[in-house]
Amino acid sequence: MEKATVNHVALIRKGRVFEFYSENVTLPNGITLDMEIIRHPGAAAIVPIMDDGRVLLLNQYRHAAGGFIWEIPAGTLDPNENADTCASRELIEETGFAAQKLEKMGEITPLPAYSDERIYLYLATGLRPSAQNLDPDELLSVHKIALPRAIEMIADGTIQDAKTITALYLAAARLKAS
Repeated sequence: MEKATVNHVALIRKGRVFEFYSENVTLPNGITLDMEIIRHPGAAAIVPIMDDGRVLLLNQYRHAAGGFIWEIPAGTLDPNENADTCASRELIEETGFAAQKLEKMGEITPLPAYSDERIYLYLATGLRPSAQNLDPDELLSVHKIALPRAIEMIADGTIQDAKTITALYLAAARLKAS
């Protein structure tokens, strides 16, 4: 498949997590236009399943979303960090649990119209207590919820976060098949 030709790139702003660019591109159909692009280092998101089948969900404050939302543990990859390492680190930091087994379920591109972010999705099992280590700006509580109830929370609109919805459905399908 033919790709666009990038004619010019200008960094508009470098933030703490991502960079915002303006790019002049010529599309494969010959149309030339300016596009705004968010360049993101990527992230890992984890569905932590307890031995009794309950999933650890976070009720976390997200200012951009306007308050507390339900989501799975997740975090941005550090420079030169691979997704597996990020997933293990974020699970411990946000939930206070470490996984004996971490399986990659897939990856998603949540905002393909204007960002190159990839989120790597994991299933974590064999959870054992560890030391929670929240960042100063992380306001969250950890809840143990039956997986079928978490799926209901998607259906009734309680869970609206895209990575969480995708990962919970993938985890439910994987666990049902095994």
